Amino acid sequence: MIAPIQSMKDAFRLDGKNAVITGGNRGLGLGIALAMAQSGANVAILCRDQTKAAEALEQLKPYGGRYMAFDCDVTDLRSVRAAAEKVAAQFGDTDILVNNAGVSCLSELLDMDEDLTDWYNVVNTDLNGTVHMTYEFGKRMRDAGKGGCIINIASNAAFIVNKTQAMSPYSSAKAAVCHFTHCMAVELGKYNIRVNAIAPGFTNSELSKFIPKDMFTYINNQMPLGRFGEPIEVGALAVFFASPAAAQITGTVQVIDGGYILSC
Repeated sequence: MIAPIQSMKDAFRLDGKNAVITGGNRGLGLGIALAMAQSGANVAILCRDQTKAAEALEQLKPYGGRYMAFDCDVTDLRSVRAAAEKVAAQFGDTDILVNNAGVSCLSELLDMDEDLTDWYNVVNTDLNGTVHMTYEFGKRMRDAGKGGCIINIASNAAFIVNKTQAMSPYSSAKAAVCHFTHCMAVELGKYNIRVNAIAPGFTNSELSKFIPKDMFTYINNQMPLGRFGEPIEVGALAVFFASPAAAQITGTVQVIDGGYILSC
């Protein structure tokens, strides 16, 4: 059983906790890494681009924790296993796992190549990568006997068909991540491991820079709150899910998209 908080003092702090974040070197992942670091956590970034990782680590330095980056391809179970061993050697037990690494593609199914390359690339990263990480780090959390928190980054695309972009592999993979979250919450609850998901909508990041101006305006006008989200806002929600304040929360998927799915 996970003990409830007794007061609001430090209820949202992560001091001394070790957080592993896939794709934490850019975009949403970097926003989550910054939020975790600012809340007292040590951060291990798992990614493929070590140049970007070095830049991310420089941004984390001012917050006074321990921050490192490790090479990892989440689509490759052996790569995930090797990264888990390196994290354990440097940080000890993992308290928080954020499965953020993901890719997308903009293509209708029937226009894909005969090998369905785009489909498998997205599903292998967004869904299977989440499974690989949960398998390796979840076992370590279980065996450590201290419980833990797993946060899967899904998308509001799991709940809607986005008319502005054809992205069935992404939407399907993220919908599967949401239900995988439900399944893992039940399976891992007996080990005091909480599993939740965050489903962001359009967020200001490197990817949003490539949205044509007219589409950007259209999307903003569809949002009840009238603007794209910021990575640090997704990070703030991740901090809440990882914090003592959320000790009674597992198996949830929280949308954070300015109300976009309400007006599609």
